[in-house]
Amino acid sequence: MPRMLPPLELGDVVRLRKPHPCGGYEWNVVRLGADIGLECTSCGRRILLPRRDLARRLKVVIPHGDDLPAP
Repeated sequence: MPRMLPPLELGDVVRLRKPHPCGGYEWNVVRLGADIGLECTSCGRRILLPRRDLARRLKVVIPHGDDLPAP
């Protein structure tokens, strides 16, 4: 059974299973659509991944900090 992609929003940070060649695991979501646009948090490289590929590579979604309680 194919994995479902959890709901994503612009500004979310996703952690993928394998590292980017620069060594970073985390990516910012910068585009939503049929393809998901990601920007590496370490080096700034941007990529487009089809939803199916992202669902396969995704490890965890870290929501953006807008709705976190203030300290």
